[in-house]
Amino acid sequence: MDVNPDKLIATGKRVLKREADALASFADALGDSFVVAAQTILDAPGRVIVSGMGKSGHVARKIAATLASTGTPAHFVHPAEASHGDLGMLTKGDVLLVLSNSGETPELADIVAYSRRFSIPLIGVASRADSTLIRQSDVQLILPPAEEACDQGIVPTTSTTMTLALGDALAIALMEHRKFSPEHFKVFHPGGKLGVRLSKVADLMHEDMPLVPASAPMSDALLVISQKGFGVVGVTDNEGRLIGIITDGDLRRHMDGLLDATAADVMTKAPHTIRPNDLAESAVAEMNQRKITCLFVQRDGPPCGILHIHDCLRAGLG
Repeated sequence: MDVNPDKLIATGKRVLKREADALASFADALGDSFVVAAQTILDAPGRVIVSGMGKSGHVARKIAATLASTGTPAHFVHPAEASHGDLGMLTKGDVLLVLSNSGETPELADIVAYSRRFSIPLIGVASRADSTLIRQSDVQLILPPAEEACDQGIVPTTSTTMTLALGDALAIALMEHRKFSPEHFKVFHPGGKLGVRLSKVADLMHEDMPLVPASAPMSDALLVISQKGFGVVGVTDNEGRLIGIITDGDLRRHMDGLLDATAADVMTKAPHTIRPNDLAESAVAEMNQRKITCLFVQRDGPPCGILHIHDCLRAGLG
């Protein structure tokens, strides 16, 4: 089938611009009801139960997932399944967040009625202020008037984009209010690339370190390098603090009379180190920049570990 590239691009641009304009209008219209919705969720001892039907249901699933991963316990309940037993998932202490563009979706009737019967706070999201959902809601989040992206105005597009963005705005507002940090985020994302990127140096480092005192003969230092398998050895002072490091390069530079020297004679002084709470991704960047394969890990005193580039690569970094 022949296509008209210019027409396709023109349609794509129209859709994106129409939805972008709607989001800009929504941002300008956001007001007190958004604050009340956030406060209602913060005050609730339970979870946020998100529900919607059809396209709104798909958006509701995403909003529930975003809330749950950013520190606000939440899950999705399908309204039709709720009518057949899943209403038991909704309990006192929870907050119900219901999405419906028209506000008249019949499948929502039972879950809305249940929330009214048991005094469960209801946050309604719809485009019509006079709709049944909005009139029944304790907190009313009304989408501003906006054209759907299709010229027929029948395909849920602009409305679902605004609803999805509203969910993101609510989740991030709650997240920032709770001071939800990358460390908290990692707890909810231990797997996948995101979890790896948030790994700390302490998560990957080895506590069994290759170390010798400054006075150690190089024969002892070579033995430790061989035994530990990191290709380096750290050199410590009398109080156990790291004062130097011996690498392959140091060995090559001191080949003449190497076995007659001490670790202090051969070491490179004041080696670069990293802290255990730093992101492992930062350690990889440091090693790549300096073209080294290991970093000793220390806080304020003696070293507490060693990190090898291979540990980071095995974890999926680099």
